[in-house]
Amino acid sequence: MTHTRPAEPHGRLFHNLLHFGRLLRDVGLDAQAGRMLDVAEALNYVDVGRRADFYHTLQTMLVRRSQDLPVFDDAFRAFWRPPRGDNRTTPEPRAGADQSRRPPSEGSAPPSRPASDASESRGASAIRIEQVAALSYGTGQVSRSQDFATFTDAEVAQARAMMAALRWELGTRTTRRWQTGPGHTIDIRRAVRRNLRFGGELVTLPRRRRRTRTRPLVLLCDVSGSMERYSRILLHFVHTLAGGFDHVETFLFATTLTRVTTQLARRGVDDVFPSLPHHVADWGGGTRIGKALHRFHVDWSRRVMGHAPVVLLISDGWDRGEPRRLGTEMARLQRSCHRLVWLNPLLGSPHYRPLTRGMLAALPHIDDFLPVHNLASLDALAVHLNHLPNHRPARRQHPADPS
Repeated sequence: MTHTRPAEPHGRLFHNLLHFGRLLRDVGLDAQAGRMLDVAEALNYVDVGRRADFYHTLQTMLVRRSQDLPVFDDAFRAFWRPPRGDNRTTPEPRAGADQSRRPPSEGSAPPSRPASDASESRGASAIRIEQVAALSYGTGQVSRSQDFATFTDAEVAQARAMMAALRWELGTRTTRRWQTGPGHTIDIRRAVRRNLRFGGELVTLPRRRRRTRTRPLVLLCDVSGSMERYSRILLHFVHTLAGGFDHVETFLFATTLTRVTTQLARRGVDDVFPSLPHHVADWGGGTRIGKALHRFHVDWSRRVMGHAPVVLLISDGWDRGEPRRLGTEMARLQRSCHRLVWLNPLLGSPHYRPLTRGMLAALPHIDDFLPVHNLASLDALAVHLNHLPNHRPARRQHPADPS
């Protein structure tokens, strides 16, 4: 079983780039997370301390149409402002340099352009740019080591942008179906058909291999009273994962189990969360993890566990049910999935020990026991999931007697 804690937070420039990409997307530019990762890689080869080099690198990689340049200039000026009290001046370009490509500096206007649809787009986006300018470089940055339980509404909004920019992959699974391609197996049918023109002589030997599909994901999230401090931000995390994969099933539980896959399929986050407590009858109540997992196995296991998914179970483990029942249901869940990952927000505390009866019953049946209490822990989780092996981990299921 993997039991680890998050690595130290990374540098702030990368995370500010993710915020800047979100701003550009909000004003209509194509700045998806993959492109921002390319920008981050390109910045390794320029002097980011020179505003001109920094500006032209971002402009070259993020502006595809000339009519988008005014919008990009406004966004760049609003976002990448020096911190308050920093009176450093922008380095001047070399003499004779093309003045039309000078980076926009603080207080200067971008080069004049003909009045067109681009200017209208620039005016329409200015309001949005000012609304998010508070996320500018060097100010208002949420700490990646800050506990989710202490987040304000503004910090939750920033965290949502960072979650959306993370790269989540679960690897692939091999199916029973075949496809043409390099492999060790000879495709007999195609070999016979292809070699009929040669009088039946086997001149060529086409190969085939098993098809692969993205591994599905099952999310089981605790919304009981003991998880109330973390529920808001963790539901944003669940919503991000639900929108990031093709095959995701999501369930919320306290004393009973509720499927919310359909509700989380909506793109508008603000449309989803106000309605969730109405769909979960025992929202904020007690915790009966064993009972909820039993209902999952009876009602849903055959539908969602048929292709060996990765299962993420998010809970603090404060279970009020029968420990032996929890251990039995956890063992059954582990046997039917490719990987069972328990995410516990309390594990981020250096003083936490999983000594409750529920956790003691569940631990023998967990493949990975990881924290999920701040943004740094989500970084570590993304890296962990992106590097999961294709084979199942070695499992030694022994019943635990926590009494």
